[in-house]
Amino acid sequence: MATEAASVNDTRLDWICSHADSLRGELVIPGDKSVSHRAIMLGALADGISQIDGFLEGEDTRATARIFAALGVRIETPSASRRIVHGVGVDGLRAASDVLDCGNAGTGMRLLSGLLAGQAFDSVLSGDGSLHKRPMRRVIEPLTAMGARIEAEAGGLPPLRIKGGCALHGIDYALPIASAQVKSAVLLAGLYARGETIVREPHPTRDYTERMLQAFGYPIDFAPGHARLSGGHRLRACTVSVPADFSSAAFFIVAASLVPESRLLLRAVGLNPRRTGLLAALRLMGADIREHARSEQGGEPVADLEIRHAPLHGIEVPVELVPDMIDEFPILFIAAAAAKGVTTIRGAAELRVKESDRIAVMAAGLRRLGVRIEERPDGAVIEGGAMTGAEVDSATDHRCAMSFVVAGALAGAPVRIRDCANVATSFPGFDQLARSCGLRLESI
Repeated sequence: MATEAASVNDTRLDWICSHADSLRGELVIPGDKSVSHRAIMLGALADGISQIDGFLEGEDTRATARIFAALGVRIETPSASRRIVHGVGVDGLRAASDVLDCGNAGTGMRLLSGLLAGQAFDSVLSGDGSLHKRPMRRVIEPLTAMGARIEAEAGGLPPLRIKGGCALHGIDYALPIASAQVKSAVLLAGLYARGETIVREPHPTRDYTERMLQAFGYPIDFAPGHARLSGGHRLRACTVSVPADFSSAAFFIVAASLVPESRLLLRAVGLNPRRTGLLAALRLMGADIREHARSEQGGEPVADLEIRHAPLHGIEVPVELVPDMIDEFPILFIAAAAAKGVTTIRGAAELRVKESDRIAVMAAGLRRLGVRIEERPDGAVIEGGAMTGAEVDSATDHRCAMSFVVAGALAGAPVRIRDCANVATSFPGFDQLARSCGLRLESI
């Protein structure tokens, strides 16, 4: 067995994607990133030994595993996509000897800020250049209200310096903006807080943390838009089966919908109801997406997804779907660019502060591909039509890079996509899987 080792991908990588004839096959998408992060965290805090099957072998999730190894948790890798976590209990973490490097993982940093706020020792959370541009004030403010002491750079940017030994107390917190990451940070801090912690949301967000706390035996009460727990309880080790990541599946869902004569079957995809707004939006646009073999895996609903080519038409994306598809908007931009008519997106200002300004990056790239797009502060208006070949810049954003691959499959000439190395943060092996089903993709 091997223990978790460092893996850093800082090599410049460009892709060229050419027109695809049709996409065919059955694909197994890598494990869900959100579930993988949380399984490592709660497994580390549990009493006993937990097994994680289907763990995502991405840079982001490996960074989280390395952080817990630095905090004194033994994590073994008996085989690819499996981790054995020797939990140290909620009070068993110990101070790291160095800065804790989250890499590109915004999820990791935000959740860790809540978890580390309740420790007896000081910690520093850092990351790569992209992560250092992402705002953390929305997490710092509620944690400070609980008694935490967290220092950040100007504008609430990383690195975060978290003071240990703070006596946390529960709060009743109403999120000003729906965010599963902020909610999760507050709940994880609540494990160490005196009294009850309540989080209320303006719109229900992903409940991965709540479901997994429950799976690890922690008493928690939750429903859409609301979660409540008290500090001072224990977590019990368990086995976690990680479903296929819906956000990763999204690129193939859209590609098969758009490329003529395509039919893809995606196995055991996680269908958390707070994650799958893209399915609803695509179906409103006319997509042919069918669900088979529904079941539950690791506390999460899963199903096989069968996608067949269907002509799409533009829509006004219902604003109530936005929180449930915030990570899928880059690929929705591509679906809109290839659809007949106009698609209007609003209420998605959160896209401005992801790994990149995703509205600006996607708008700039689509314009280079000949698409008419009006960029707005909280979204865009996209007029569908034919796409031409061009060079586009992903701004090192993994989701934008993979979205432009789908555009290349539709364009009249090859599309060169700059700076694709960060795809490894969320979807290792994307290029091989893409080629296996008929996408014409080469690395340069």
